[in-house]
Amino acid sequence: MSMMERSFLGLGTHGFHLVAYTEWGAGANERVVVCVHGLTRSGRDFDWIAEALESDFRVACPDLPGAGRSHWLAQASEYGFARYLSDLATLIARLGVDTVDVIGTSLGGVLGMMLAAQPNTPIRRLVLNDIGAFVPKAGVQRISGEVGSERAFASIEALEAHLRVALGPSGPLTEAQWRHLAEHGSRFDAATSTWQMNYDPKLAHPLREGEQADFDLWSVWERVGCPVLVLRGAESDLLLKETAEEMLTRGPEAELIEFPGIGHAPMLMDSLQIEAVRTWLLA
Repeated sequence: MSMMERSFLGLGTHGFHLVAYTEWGAGANERVVVCVHGLTRSGRDFDWIAEALESDFRVACPDLPGAGRSHWLAQASEYGFARYLSDLATLIARLGVDTVDVIGTSLGGVLGMMLAAQPNTPIRRLVLNDIGAFVPKAGVQRISGEVGSERAFASIEALEAHLRVALGPSGPLTEAQWRHLAEHGSRFDAATSTWQMNYDPKLAHPLREGEQADFDLWSVWERVGCPVLVLRGAESDLLLKETAEEMLTRGPEAELIEFPGIGHAPMLMDSLQIEAVRTWLLA
């Protein structure tokens, strides 16, 4: 894997914070893909697809604030779309190209839609991984219930066993892939000699603030001006089948690929999933 670890400083209401990212491929390549992870995940989720894309693209995979190697923000209220979008805009500017493609999983896809809906957007093509223009209240509640609980594990093996259950709907993974997710999704707490999930529990704040309801993004979707590939786990509770099908009839030019036997969200580590994305980006 020809990967480099990089970072930059984002500026929030309580000062600067470090935003880490991995970069793959030739630095001079002006064909750039930015991969944006789900709420509590990290950019290292994309190692497999980034390696597959790096011969044709330069690939950047950021850790959003509060996740992975990036800094935790001082106040829970700082987490939200405005902060994430600002940091992604900074990353795109740092990459020094006129246009980028975006692959976004869950929250990352929402951010991709929001970027692609802006006037003068640099987004050329957008891949939405198991997220769409409407998320039902039940899906929002499930995610909210899973985020922010400060679980501690006696070993990384115990943490990996937890991940195998929590991420089971994402589909079958190899032993090496499960260990990769455990190693890059955990941190060792020396004070308690335990392994913990490597994200800020305060990330749950935007989900729990106010009354939970359906998350309606149709007005954003209809302003997206670039081609979109919609990926859906056939068992997903966040991107319902009827939502995905309606997205093909309104808004931007879109294609839909469903992966059978998978829920939220496909990990994009499987060769068939990777090739579907690669083929579409190169079309």
